[in-house]
Amino acid sequence: MRRIYWCFAAFVALSIANPAFASPPPVVMQIDADEVDQDQTANSGFLGSRSQTMLGNMWGLRPWLNQYGLSFNLLETSEALGNASGGIHQGFDYDGLTQADLQLDTERAFGLHGGLFNISAEQIHGRSLSTDNLGTLQTSSGIEADRSMRLWELWYQQKFLDEDRLDVKLGQQSLDQEFMVSSNANLFVNTMFGWPMLPSADLPGGGPAYPLSALGVRLRAKPDDNFTILTGVFNGSPVSNNSGDPQKQNASGTSFPLNGGALAIAEIQYAYPALGAMVSPDETKPLSGTYKLGIWYDTENFADQEFGTDGLSLANPSSNGNPLQHQGDYAIYAVADQMVWSSDELEDRTLNVFARAMGTPLEDRNLVDFSMNVGLTLHEPIPLRDSDTLGIGMGYAHISSRAAAFDKDTAFYDSGTYTPIRSSETFIEATYQYQVMPWWQVQPDFQYVFNPGAGTSNPNTGERIGNEAIIGIRTNIAF
Repeated sequence: MRRIYWCFAAFVALSIANPAFASPPPVVMQIDADEVDQDQTANSGFLGSRSQTMLGNMWGLRPWLNQYGLSFNLLETSEALGNASGGIHQGFDYDGLTQADLQLDTERAFGLHGGLFNISAEQIHGRSLSTDNLGTLQTSSGIEADRSMRLWELWYQQKFLDEDRLDVKLGQQSLDQEFMVSSNANLFVNTMFGWPMLPSADLPGGGPAYPLSALGVRLRAKPDDNFTILTGVFNGSPVSNNSGDPQKQNASGTSFPLNGGALAIAEIQYAYPALGAMVSPDETKPLSGTYKLGIWYDTENFADQEFGTDGLSLANPSSNGNPLQHQGDYAIYAVADQMVWSSDELEDRTLNVFARAMGTPLEDRNLVDFSMNVGLTLHEPIPLRDSDTLGIGMGYAHISSRAAAFDKDTAFYDSGTYTPIRSSETFIEATYQYQVMPWWQVQPDFQYVFNPGAGTSNPNTGERIGNEAIIGIRTNIAF
């Protein structure tokens, strides 16, 4: 036990101090722990062609850690994206994310079944194309964030009941890892295929999602093999002060605020066929699908999009400038992932569609009242390239009527200046994820944005920002 303790303590310290340790947001390549364990036994070399990781078993380090229930993943995502047309101005930016997580399996470590401790951190580098060049609502990359080194998640999960049908997770959590997730949408580069636009714009601090998280408790129950119920209660904001840049308010990820309201969320999932269902050789392979319906409610105060506490429009020069406050906010969402075709000749060749929509009727306190993502993915688009995926998707965000009314008020009171009325923003994305090695992916990407910023003006010209053509490439490496 003493050896286990000191080994675990050393790696916890390393994961916090070393900028190379973190846990991946949904947009980043995931690694199957069982496959990694097998590779660690089979491959002890460097840059092994069969290994799921570039460093294989790291000269025996990974198998040695596994003896004591410890495992860690280390990934680097780098990309260069640029707008060839439109935007505030044209150009390219580089951005990157070094990330990893360290986990302790309590059954391997000291015989406690169903326990898992997780700590993760992230080092974010480079620049943000969306901030520098685009001015969009739906940012071009899911790894864009303020440059920093920060703790991300810190939680303990415990399973209960027969067949582990109930589990509870307690601690610092990022909701985009479990809630509102579309498995097919995770292929894409644009941020909004991960954490949706509506909570990004409306929740305090953008909500507890990459690169932020919040303290809370999550319960998952599986009443049968088809249904899963997810519920959770978290701090109402990932930061203690909701003014200014939330990432700077909690720059290290270690403030653990509990002074806000509460964010409650619930999601019911239906999967077909049931997990682990067997199909006889003479039966047609079913087209699998997953459907989710959820709701969230945040008890914090939300500022009115148009009026102040004095009843005047905030655009009125006579207004006191203090927004009217509203108690609480909520939204309802649905997610669908459905396989629509499967090749008879190539087992991995499948065509899948996905859709996710979220809306709220509370337009007085929300910038965005509706957002949606739809798309399709084709696995193994080229025969024998069974790890490649081709995807085409679309994102849409609608500005609430109260926020648009504020723009109209601004145009009325400042008639000498051109003031566009914000409406909606739409983008399309086409991407191809090419598996160079089991541990290395290269992903060329194209996006086109219509009405960037929902119609905001270019600060350089005063005109609406022009439609944007974005091209780039991303690479994921699992070490």
